[in-house]
Amino acid sequence: MVELGQRTAELRKRAGISQQRLAEMMGVSRTTITQIENGKRKVSADELARLSEIYNLSVDNLLFSKEEPEVIFTEKQEERKMESPIRINVPQRNLEKFKEVLLYILNKVGSKPNIGETVLYKLLYFTDFDFYEKYEEQLIGATYIKNHYGPTPVEFEKIVAEIMDKEIIKVKSKYYDYPQRKYLPLRKADLSKLRANEIEVIDKVLDKLSDMNANQISDYSHDDVPWLTTEDNEVIEYESVFYRTPIYSVREYE
Repeated sequence: MVELGQRTAELRKRAGISQQRLAEMMGVSRTTITQIENGKRKVSADELARLSEIYNLSVDNLLFSKEEPEVIFTEKQEERKMESPIRINVPQRNLEKFKEVLLYILNKVGSKPNIGETVLYKLLYFTDFDFYEKYEEQLIGATYIKNHYGPTPVEFEKIVAEIMDKEIIKVKSKYYDYPQRKYLPLRKADLSKLRANEIEVIDKVLDKLSDMNANQISDYSHDDVPWLTTEDNEVIEYESVFYRTPIYSVREYE
């Protein structure tokens, strides 16, 4: 129990978040986080699952230390290098694109009761991968990891932290009896930074998937070839979209 507490504290500090913020993300008190990190309180199965989602790790990886991706913002375009530990360089132009796409999605569907963080992750994934399949170029170009809940954008937490309370706000709510984290926009997206074909792909993804709840869209993502062909906790490769089954494909092939 002490080892798990130390592991939890290490991951939280590495992510650059406070005990209070982690408590809000988990739907518990700050005292509970302190007790867990000090090894004075057991972690329930539900809390383990929540921690694994927050840190983009399987429960096994949460319990047994492995290297996690490190997100680094850079001013210039750099090639993404996968090393040990994984360092993910996010060029400034990608950060700006991520923000505008996120704001566009939140303005369109963020107020829907089913649109919590898990659904938002999948909407971003299908936006990115659908665009890449159709046009063979990046839209956001985020890095997605395969975990139990489906594709998860590694950069999301850090990018959201950069714009929190300035361009978006986070609210806690419930969807039926389940706690939910929602993000609401404080401004409209700058459409001058989004091309017409990018908006078209985003709109099609939202029309098709934005009414799904977290379980439905997670299950749906689990049958997409990019997710199926990736090992747990590994980066999902964009090139795998060209092997999609017809139900997921957005491109007409000869």
